[in-house]
Formats: sequence, structure tokens, C-alpha cells
Amino acid sequence: MSRVQKTLDSFLSSKKQPAEPVFTSQEIRDRGSIFVANIYHAASPQEALARVDYMKRVVHSEKPASHEMLAWRCMSLKPQKSGLNGPEDFELQAGSKDDGERWAGAKILAVMERLSILDAVVIVSRWFGGTPLGPARFSHIETCTQEVCRLFKDQAELAELQTLLESLDDILADLRQQYKEVSGSSTTTDETPKPKPIYASLDITHAKRLISVRERSITSVKSLIAKKHKPSPPS
Repeated sequence: MSRVQKTLDSFLSSKKQPAEPVFTSQEIRDRGSIFVANIYHAASPQEALARVDYMKRVVHSEKPASHEMLAWRCMSLKPQKSGLNGPEDFELQAGSKDDGERWAGAKILAVMERLSILDAVVIVSRWFGGTPLGPARFSHIETCTQEVCRLFKDQAELAELQTLLESLDDILADLRQQYKEVSGSSTTTDETPKPKPIYASLDITHAKRLISVRERSITSVKSLIAKKHKPSPPS
């Protein structure tokens, strides 16, 4: 790539709307110090470092934090790989930075590992209040990190459940159509198709309950179809 092209790419990327945090923790205040965590999507260590750079230069420019501690875990493509061969084409890249608060980055990374957080960076900002907190500061860092990581994990799980529900709906609709056909009850009259359910407002518990209902319905319709295909006993 030419130097001109690199400069152009840099210019164009600088015009992109910066990403907003996926979740922000509640503030923890202790003896004048303030701790708050943000979690962002990050597909690479470079993206993770860009997030904290933007936070320092823009988000907290008027009130700089004393420390911007971070950790990241990203599944990245291996060199010379396309991703078409599945998980073998990817490798886990993880790291952390203390930003002057020794061991803080490792504390954040440990929480991310424990909760299996991937493709994300967590940035914990601390504004020092003048009073050393000793080991309590690490407890606050971990608490903030856990809050945003659990929210991030729940969001990812809910998205997977919603996708599964939509897939089960399609399977059930196909099976019901098959049952109509083998029953000889398919009609030629125009039927207004039912709108597909919207699952955006579901929580995890409700989504899991609906999945169980769909799976039972699928099993039931499959059983009905099998009975229709079963040969009648000789008279």
C-alpha cells in the first residue's frame, strides 16, 4: 500500500463515528476516588487500544482520569488465514495495560477470562481523590468490571437465543405446512401470512421458556406427520 493510500485510509477512518460503549457501570465512590468501567466491542488489540486512546483524548479530555486501566480478549484471524476453515483459523489475543495502577490490568483481564468474554475491551477509569485506598482499589476495579462483563455476556446470550427462536419458528412453520399437505387439508384460498414474532423485548428467562415451547411443538408436529406416513393395517 502506498504512503498516499495509507494517509487517505487514516483520514477516512478518522471521519467515522466513534463507537459508543456497549455498557457503562455504576460509579463507585470511595474516599474521594471514583471508579467506572466501560466495555466496548473490539475485534483486535489495535481496536482495543484505539478505544482507550479515544477515551483519553475525547471522552475524558475535560476531566482526565488519573488512570485508564484496560484489558482485552479478541479472537483474531491467524496470519495467512481466511477464516473459511473454522475455529482453527483464529487465535485468542489477550492483553492488558495498568496505566500507572500496578496489577490493575491483570485484575480486569482475570474477570474477563472467568466470564469468558470475547471480542471486547474493558476500560476502568479512576479519578484519584487524594487518599490511598490500598487493596480496596482492586476490589472496586473488579466490581466495575464484573458489572459490565455480566451485562455484555447476557446480551450475547440473549442474541443467540433470539436467533435460535427465529430458526425454530421457521422449522415449525415448515412442519405445519408439511402436515397440511400429508393430511390433504392444504387449501388454495389466499391466506394472509402471520407476521413473524419480534423478540427484541424478551429477557433470557422468557426466551428460554419460549424455546422449550417451540421444541415441544416441533416434536408434536413431527409425531403427527410420522403417523400420517405410517401404513394403515390391513383390513
